[in-house]
Amino acid sequence: MAEAILAGGCFWCTEAVFGQLAGVSKVESGYIGGPGVAPTYKQVCTGTTGHAEAIRVTYDPATISYADLLDVFFVTHNPTQLNRQGGDVGTQYRSAVFLVDGTERAEIEAAIVRAKADHAEPIVTTIEGPAPWWPAEDYHQEYWQGEGQRNSYCMAVIPPKLAKLRKGFAERLKG
Repeated sequence: MAEAILAGGCFWCTEAVFGQLAGVSKVESGYIGGPGVAPTYKQVCTGTTGHAEAIRVTYDPATISYADLLDVFFVTHNPTQLNRQGGDVGTQYRSAVFLVDGTERAEIEAAIVRAKADHAEPIVTTIEGPAPWWPAEDYHQEYWQGEGQRNSYCMAVIPPKLAKLRKGFAERLKG
């Protein structure tokens, strides 16, 4: 198994997308990229900790490649918005890919080049890390499968992302 750490806005939204992919065994919401230790949701939401809301994806590279995960990432969020995704504004919502072991940089750079072909505006996604990972509080995990489907924000944001996923990556979805 391998890991990828992706920040593409609200972690509830990215977690919902990546949990649908064949070969993905776990998606964990959390915080990464800031200097503090064990940040909380309340702290990260202030935008002052330097952390990003992110997901840590555990996947089987024999089933889905890192490049495929990156392509899904770039299609299902807007990598041209600096420090925001839609109505979520602040550095905690930045578009970033975090290095896990430092060997991924070339693949991330290649994915950014592929993503540029789909956008008129410049890609602002950063390559960061490696950095300490802090799991989000339990109530954030698998949010879409529970509370998220009763949350008006999630109902407005997540279904369009899932539609993009189904349209562009139907062959990569779980059963």
